[in-house]
Amino acid sequence: MLKLPAIRWGKPYESLETEDVIHFNTGEPIAKLSQTGGGILKRDMRKAENARKALLEIPPAELLEMLKKAGDLFTSAELPIGDGTQTPDEFVHAQSASTGLPEHMCRFNMEKNAFVLKNMTQILECLTRGLDLNILAQGHGDEGRGVTVSYQPTTPILGAVLPSNSPGVHTLWLPAIALQIGLVLKPGGKEPWTPYRIFSAFTEAGVPAEAMSLYPGAGADVGAALLTSCERSMVFGGQQTIDQYAGNSGVQAHGPGFSKIMLGDDVVDNWEKYLDLMVTSVFANSGRSCINASGIWASRHTEEIAQAIAERIGPTEVKDPTDPESSLAAFTMKGMATGVWGMIEQDLEEAGVTDCTAAYGPRLEEHELCDYLKPMVVHADSPERGVASKEYMFPFVSVVKCPQDQMLRKIGSTLVGTAITADEKFIAELTASRDIDRLNIGPIPTMKLDWLQPHEGNIIEFLFKNRAYQSAEV
Repeated sequence: MLKLPAIRWGKPYESLETEDVIHFNTGEPIAKLSQTGGGILKRDMRKAENARKALLEIPPAELLEMLKKAGDLFTSAELPIGDGTQTPDEFVHAQSASTGLPEHMCRFNMEKNAFVLKNMTQILECLTRGLDLNILAQGHGDEGRGVTVSYQPTTPILGAVLPSNSPGVHTLWLPAIALQIGLVLKPGGKEPWTPYRIFSAFTEAGVPAEAMSLYPGAGADVGAALLTSCERSMVFGGQQTIDQYAGNSGVQAHGPGFSKIMLGDDVVDNWEKYLDLMVTSVFANSGRSCINASGIWASRHTEEIAQAIAERIGPTEVKDPTDPESSLAAFTMKGMATGVWGMIEQDLEEAGVTDCTAAYGPRLEEHELCDYLKPMVVHADSPERGVASKEYMFPFVSVVKCPQDQMLRKIGSTLVGTAITADEKFIAELTASRDIDRLNIGPIPTMKLDWLQPHEGNIIEFLFKNRAYQSAEV
């Protein structure tokens, strides 16, 4: 069983207090995770500037090559982890065992993180709009039009309070090292595997270990200390977390996406053509991502659409996570699925709301140490129904009947909006909407990301600010 110490500026630190990382289904311990307190993190932040200084010793082009190598190591090498080593297969098995995600989904997320590392040069070239990274490194320079530009780092380090249920979100903080910004991470208690393996891949590839810290810890103490001590940080959680940090320019809060598919009046009569796209957007990755579709909106045929999707995903059964056909992730915190089901039952009592998956048996499946929720498709005859604005951490979608000319007033916050239409007027209105963060025009699944475009905010704009810079001979 691996022992995972805290990492304090590259150096392992074994705390007296540890917590077992347990198998979600058997309850057996699979690792011992050191537990740190907020006081240690706050003291260590006095040395935060050293993390950036260590990275500034390495030219950006070399760091990009290191990240590319780290991407290869992450997916293919046996890497040192804690007091032992870990192969890629052992990583996948451990992550599945502690998070309840099927193993093939863990492999998919592993490849997703590696893809970002291997293609960081192209990603940053797009996110910086072609800016020479050396200008970010030295703080100023000429971008090629005879004008001096200057970018000031907003922080020497990027902090992140990481989740336990969605390994794919790690792509959001990976660019920091290439931008010569250090990393301070609080790993999720059930998913420490990705940050520890990435740290190991980074150091094996030549990235200075002293530029990174990992502070695992139970409760809110360490997370709160990180968010108050780091000038720029990310946090992942539910809507309550999002609301808590609204208006805080130093914290990027990532939570529910409320991503949606909208069928325009010009295509909705041919909705069957887009059924596969709708099913994929709802069902991929066990519905756990903020970019899964939680709503499908159309002015007509909504009952037929809901029934067709229900027929496709309603019969899905729970399978062993090692089964390549397994498509449902477990709720590893006992009682959480029961609580979610209780909220859904309340939604279903509202007039105008229909559970289209009721015919496929009970949706809640309780086990001794974990629970499952099977896929749900709910029809709402109006956007005013409460369920039309809900998102849950399993394959759940509300098919909402709404006139096209009311959609953009009713959809609310939408991380990814896929609008299937060729109506130029509607497209112009969609493009102008301030409620849609990432807009897809045409038959594009909400799950399909273009890594050459920002996702949930441009990390360059978060970590650097543009300023005036003039110089004259003395």
